[in-house]
Amino acid sequence: MRWLLPALLALLWLALGAVAGPFAGKLGDVVQNDSSAFLPRSAEATQAQAQAQAFVDREVLPAVVVAERSTGLTAADRAFLAERSARIARLPGVAPVSPVIPAPRDDRAVQVVVGIDATGNPGDVATRVRDELAGAPTGLTVLVTGPAAQIADLVVAFGGIDGVLLLVAGGVVVLILLVVYRSPLLPLLVLVSAVFALGLASLTVYLLADNGIIDLNGQSQGILSILVFGAATDYALLLVSRFREQLRDHGDRFVAMRAALRGTVEPIVASAATVILGVLCLVFSELNSNKALGPVAAIGIASALVASLTFLPAVLVLFGRAVFWPRVPALGSAHPEVAGVWGRVAEFVGRSPRAIWIGVVLVLAVGVAFLPQLKATGTSQSDVFLDRVDSVTGQQVLERHFPGGTGAPTVVITNSGAAAAVRSAAVVDGVEQATVVPPVVEGRSRVEVVLRDAPDSTAAVDTVRRVRDAVHAVPGADAVVGGPTAVQLDTRIAAEHDRNLIIPIVLLVIFLVLALLLRALLAPLLLIATVVLSFAATMGLSAVVFDSVFGFPGADPVVPLFGFVFLVALGVDYNIFLMTRVREETRRSSTRAGTLRGLAVTGGVITSAGVVLAATFAALAVIPILFLAQIAFIVAAGVLIDTLLVRTLLVPALTLDIGRRTWWPSRLSRAEPLGR
Repeated sequence: MRWLLPALLALLWLALGAVAGPFAGKLGDVVQNDSSAFLPRSAEATQAQAQAQAFVDREVLPAVVVAERSTGLTAADRAFLAERSARIARLPGVAPVSPVIPAPRDDRAVQVVVGIDATGNPGDVATRVRDELAGAPTGLTVLVTGPAAQIADLVVAFGGIDGVLLLVAGGVVVLILLVVYRSPLLPLLVLVSAVFALGLASLTVYLLADNGIIDLNGQSQGILSILVFGAATDYALLLVSRFREQLRDHGDRFVAMRAALRGTVEPIVASAATVILGVLCLVFSELNSNKALGPVAAIGIASALVASLTFLPAVLVLFGRAVFWPRVPALGSAHPEVAGVWGRVAEFVGRSPRAIWIGVVLVLAVGVAFLPQLKATGTSQSDVFLDRVDSVTGQQVLERHFPGGTGAPTVVITNSGAAAAVRSAAVVDGVEQATVVPPVVEGRSRVEVVLRDAPDSTAAVDTVRRVRDAVHAVPGADAVVGGPTAVQLDTRIAAEHDRNLIIPIVLLVIFLVLALLLRALLAPLLLIATVVLSFAATMGLSAVVFDSVFGFPGADPVVPLFGFVFLVALGVDYNIFLMTRVREETRRSSTRAGTLRGLAVTGGVITSAGVVLAATFAALAVIPILFLAQIAFIVAAGVLIDTLLVRTLLVPALTLDIGRRTWWPSRLSRAEPLGR
């Protein structure tokens, strides 16, 4: 049975991998990257959108064709656009197409507004519109912009997730494991375990998304892959390290694996539970995109946990000591974990713990000082892309010749009796014009407001705030304001609300998990305090790097929230790995001896795990989306700070300085005189 059970587990996972593996490449089929995937469920823009549908046969998302010739449009140019507009109007999924609209300021540009059915796949239709415009006369620039074109460009940007992102993440994991273990077989087994975990997660997410139980967008898809690879590798490193340690004390590989599992199951499960519960706190979000990430990320972590505690132990015990070839751990050999670099680090921390933790706090405080410089009030939609795309370039061309909001007007739905007053009130600073649409539906009228600035710009968002204030003040209007710019405004408002609500919930959940794991109250408070300090320092560092190094235009309000959830949940992981071993060693000796030995024996594996996770998250930067690039830097930098400073120096030094009281109110806090 000792051989049969691992063999059956390995075969079961091979069969499951064959079935589930292909679904990692199919997730793109159930991804939604349109605005409805990110809208707040209860927001004024959502209400306006629902009411506006009564005025049209179907919900339409605009794509704006803009054509420009610097020397002035020719008759051939106009003929080309008229002929192609007629062809575009016949495309499936295209609603009525506007006539060719000349620029009011000059004769160098025209535009055509193409209505696209929003209930289908507007990104694909926008791509077909672009295809129809190929072969323009020499010297004529023709671009497609607007909300539908932005969706098409997002689809292209996220297209690298299935291939490039996984290839980069997998390559990074293998490279780091080769450096750490210098074994050709072990990295392969760990990578296979991570791939199986991703396959299980992908299958589960695909089935749930395909049946409408959860939502999946491009951001969640990318983060899922990275989370699974990072978490599965972290858990693998902890188990592999303990297995190698036990092989030096036990001649029987099965006995060694049972001992390794006894020592690692609790911290691995606690770590996974912390991250799962932390990301599930996102279900309290008002934003669909945040709500969607919570269960998707939780499924990924759960899949990594299952693979790491079933498939990986099975194949490790089947291969036995050979898995570490050529550096095979011999029975009775010395434990290198307590010697070398980490033994010296433990000695260093043990000599002056108070001076060390004060020094680390001061270093982190320098980063915290730059936190107010973080610009996380939102960016324009055109700033979402790190590469130049047609929707952004087209918007810039449009702004040179037309009012910025042309083609994507702000929509006000109001009681018909107040429509004229609402139209007049809506003409605030930043509005080009406001028009009452003739039809009246169930006593409600529609007012279209054209903004002077690009609809995705910060200036346009400020204008919509003024429009809302003005029309809400009209007596008896009962007006609601929607449209693309209003969606962006409501997304920012909801993100700020989420940040204030979810961060305290995450802290409470993590505290409860740590209190149950460590059987103490003071230790969890200390660990959470150190991780929060690390997060604040990371965000301060990110503010400097984003502004001074990368020149980013700002950040979405949701970036600090995502950074907090991932950094606090993942940062606590390394403290869990450390403090569970410290607690185990303390029960055999004293707090001082347990802390120093716990730091020495876990130093190498936790540092390796941190480097792997930081590197895998950094791989997100290969997707040319501003949000993902910022999350990649924040999590990678934060994990390294947690690994190299907080877990290595700050937490052990605090534990040594506080002594047995660290474990208050458990029996460990009273097992010996307070102090050391």
